[in-house]
Amino acid sequence: MNSSADNSDAPAVQREMAEICDLLKRADVAYHDQDDPIISDAEYDRQRRRLRDLEAAHPHLKATDSPTDSVGAVPSTGFAKVRHLKGMLSLDNAFTDEDMVDFVKRIRRFLNLEPHSEVEFTSEVKIDGLAIALLFKEGILVRAATRGGGEIGEDVTENIRTIRAIPKQLEGAPDLIEVRGEIYMTHREFQALNERQALQIKEDESSGRKSSAKLFANPRNAAAGSVRQLDVGVTQSRQLEFLAHGWGEVSEPLASSQNRAAKRLSEMGIPVNPTFRRCRTVEEMLESYRAAKAERSETGYDTDGVVFKVDSLELQNRLGNSSNAPRWAIAYKFPPERAWTRLRRIDIQVGRTGALAPVARLDPVLVGGVTVSNVTLHNEDYIAGKDSTGGAIRDGIDIRVEDYVEVYRSGDVIPRISTVDVKRRKAQSRPFEFPRRCPTCGARAVRAESDSVRRCSGGLSCKAQSLEGLKYFVSKDALDIDGLGEKAIEEFHETGEITQPAHIFTLAERIANSGKPLEARPGWQRKSVDNLFRQIDKARTVDFARLLVSLGIRHVGSQTSELIAEHYRSWPLFLEGMKGASELSGAHWDELVSIDGIGPVTAKSLVGAFNHADFLQMVERLTDQLDEIREQETKQLADSSIAGKAIVFTGKLKSMARAEAKSRAEALGAKIYSTVSKKIELVVAGEGSGRKGKRAQELGIEVLGEEEWLQRLDPNWIASDEHEQKQDQLSLPLEEEGSLEPNARDV
Repeated sequence: MNSSADNSDAPAVQREMAEICDLLKRADVAYHDQDDPIISDAEYDRQRRRLRDLEAAHPHLKATDSPTDSVGAVPSTGFAKVRHLKGMLSLDNAFTDEDMVDFVKRIRRFLNLEPHSEVEFTSEVKIDGLAIALLFKEGILVRAATRGGGEIGEDVTENIRTIRAIPKQLEGAPDLIEVRGEIYMTHREFQALNERQALQIKEDESSGRKSSAKLFANPRNAAAGSVRQLDVGVTQSRQLEFLAHGWGEVSEPLASSQNRAAKRLSEMGIPVNPTFRRCRTVEEMLESYRAAKAERSETGYDTDGVVFKVDSLELQNRLGNSSNAPRWAIAYKFPPERAWTRLRRIDIQVGRTGALAPVARLDPVLVGGVTVSNVTLHNEDYIAGKDSTGGAIRDGIDIRVEDYVEVYRSGDVIPRISTVDVKRRKAQSRPFEFPRRCPTCGARAVRAESDSVRRCSGGLSCKAQSLEGLKYFVSKDALDIDGLGEKAIEEFHETGEITQPAHIFTLAERIANSGKPLEARPGWQRKSVDNLFRQIDKARTVDFARLLVSLGIRHVGSQTSELIAEHYRSWPLFLEGMKGASELSGAHWDELVSIDGIGPVTAKSLVGAFNHADFLQMVERLTDQLDEIREQETKQLADSSIAGKAIVFTGKLKSMARAEAKSRAEALGAKIYSTVSKKIELVVAGEGSGRKGKRAQELGIEVLGEEEWLQRLDPNWIASDEHEQKQDQLSLPLEEEGSLEPNARDV
């Protein structure tokens, strides 16, 4: 694709990327924090793959807070926050045999292996449960934490101590070990729990009480909800199971391989996955997957794929991690389950950015044990049977009201429509007409050129946009005002007491003027009222970045806000820069787009917002109510000689593949770039560095050869001679390694 095509497509691509980012972030919070998924696993995976493909094709448009660089969601406020000793990463996914072949090829290419060198793998069925980290010191369980956002989770130690399947003391364990695994609920216990919950709801209703019991959508939600209980007695009353699949921090090496390490965990008394196997070849890996898929219905608990890991821990260490997943592991997901039902109507919802989002309302249908009645339809092109480029999806078949549609899910609630049965379509059926006006305020619904989404042009005057913006403003991702949830915002918005952010900070006065005290209203008590106003007062002092992200500007997420706050430091200087950049040119504009990670689309969105009279007036009214907007703290760099340095690798390296070299440098705090420019501080030149090496010399940039580069770094790096010796020792015979017996769960 030529540069002109890149430029002309950039706005549409950036918009699609931003929309997917927003969807994935909301899905992460719903799944990890609220135990209430909003999209299916399959749809989540599809959207994540699409975003990665777009980011690979347009790296300059990648958002600095892209969900492809993150894991999980910010932990809720119900439990104390815990920082994991090592980050809890997610896994990359495979969906076809070809994906698995490519995975193995990537491993070999990254390690720069000779054709005769073998790499062995382990396989185990992937349990669809709640990820947990169990910290043992001197063999005693001292802490248990959920995954949370990957770096910080929730302390659920007291609840975990009630689960009989989790040992409280280990035999022969290292002085410190963080065991990682999945807490899950069997199908039998899930059914029994929902029966008990249904009975409780019925008894409460007959007594006129508001029931706190609820029915769970699936075993994963039930397990997560059982662990994340403020009442430890609730956790204790439910039968939860646990299986370990790995470890985090450890005071001494467990073994030389994944296989031996799993065996040692079992010997300590930790239940490990009974499906654990070792595979020598891709063919054996695929056979392991097919066997697990065939036996899926017989496990008695939810599984959603098979996890494959490089067996050698030395190779795992060399392969390292990408931003959010280990390179040495992958999850080959099972295909989703499917069912047919009738689509009764299509509703249009309006989001905080004005996006018109169509949702299909279905006749309830059971899909994989879960009742499904809603499906997101994304946008008007999707309904019409087209993708973002105009290509056909579902063979170009559109979706109409009263159609019979096939839906599928993979462990969650709201699935995707896979196809339509046109043979059962009624003769009088007509294509769905997507609205050209906002269903809430009646303003024109505009679709910009090459945009996949139609948006309400009403702005802040649109009640739906105003309401959704306020919900986001008080959410955990933004100002995080505890006690002012979505339901409360809806009530205050309906009464007119809160119609813009500044009204939150004058709410006490507005309620007093209404003549109806808050504690006299349904659902409010003196304690909850006091807590609400205490949290509102607390929010009067806010960080620059948190204030900016709370405004809900398109393309401006948390990491983008942090970059901007670090650059401008003070809020007044930032406002001055936005006003000065209004012509999208000149010194202020150049300064904005020069910030590493801020592209022209994001910059245009920012400048456009702060130069719109209504938006600027809303912000000024808000900041008038704040006590302090704190400057952004400068991030601490990693403690290494290359931390913070902008580096380019070029040419072929002898000691390792270039991808591995980049990964190691990033782990030491370096910023890796692909092109040589004035901002680059160091170029590492291997054989055949060519044009980039010459360009670096012309610009006066320091250039290092491979040996010089290695000498500057950590002494533990493998020099080329030693690396070649290691190549011949990568694979040990299967009989030397030993193997965990298939049913040795409690050995």
